[in-house]
Amino acid sequence: MRHLLSAGDLSSDEANLILDTAEEMRSLADRPIKKLPALRGRTVVNLFFEDSTRTRISFEAAAKRLSADVINFSAKGSSVSKGESLKDTALTLQAMGADGVVCRHGSSGAPHLLATSGWLNGSVVNAGDGTHEHPTQALLDAFTMRRHLGSLDGRRITIVGDVLHSRVARSNVLLLSTLGAEVTVVAPPTLLPVDMSTWPCATSYDLDGALGKSDAVMMLRVQRERMGDAFFPSAREYTRRYGLDVHRMAQLPDEAIVLHPGPMNRGMEISAEVADSTRSVIVEQVTNGVAVRMAVLYLLLSGSNESSEEQTA
Repeated sequence: MRHLLSAGDLSSDEANLILDTAEEMRSLADRPIKKLPALRGRTVVNLFFEDSTRTRISFEAAAKRLSADVINFSAKGSSVSKGESLKDTALTLQAMGADGVVCRHGSSGAPHLLATSGWLNGSVVNAGDGTHEHPTQALLDAFTMRRHLGSLDGRRITIVGDVLHSRVARSNVLLLSTLGAEVTVVAPPTLLPVDMSTWPCATSYDLDGALGKSDAVMMLRVQRERMGDAFFPSAREYTRRYGLDVHRMAQLPDEAIVLHPGPMNRGMEISAEVADSTRSVIVEQVTNGVAVRMAVLYLLLSGSNESSEEQTA
């Protein structure tokens, strides 16, 4: 792998390699010294054109635990706010010797443009682009499920909520289907993309009908900031039809788990009782996110110097 731009680009072997590597990285969390020298001398740039706390801190922690040098770039307060283009920003990063660029952008396809334009020689990781994809979130979700459920082959996963505006949903559907899971997407018709026939999953409007046969349920945040119009009558109506509360959680099989990519709208798509219950693995997802992103950065960057030296020779 040179870049990680889409969960759909990963083969089953590549995805399992990342998850297996993340399992090794996860063991670092239990050590007194949580560092490896694997990326010493490499520079990782967190290039964030959108606000994000959880993802940016997770990538920063991952890079630092691998002993990489980290540069955090925020569009606010930078030359981007003065009109600097993505190309000029990329050329600046290239001049600084960036080995890896973790990019979050409000426009779908921006990380792909960085990776294929020739502006950068380093590896590019998509940390979320528009309403397109968020592959490392899907990997950490799959990693969390695998730790609780074992192999995901044949497992039934239900993804619920605002699929239309969610990059997490698309990446999860692509990755989980690659790993052999049976995925069902549940949402109101207004919060589903126009053509779901190209997605490798089943669709439903009935949450109660899907819960009894789910090994894991992932609740998606209702992204009000991306909604120009009303996509459902009211928050109360949405919660009544598509919110996960303790009564609905009781319909789940005994070993089923509840996930949420965060941040949560408590009381809307998920109740506080469910979010804080023993079925919930939401806090664990954050911990696993660092391990998965360590694995991604390690696999992309650990051989970059050697390969460039070979090309120079």
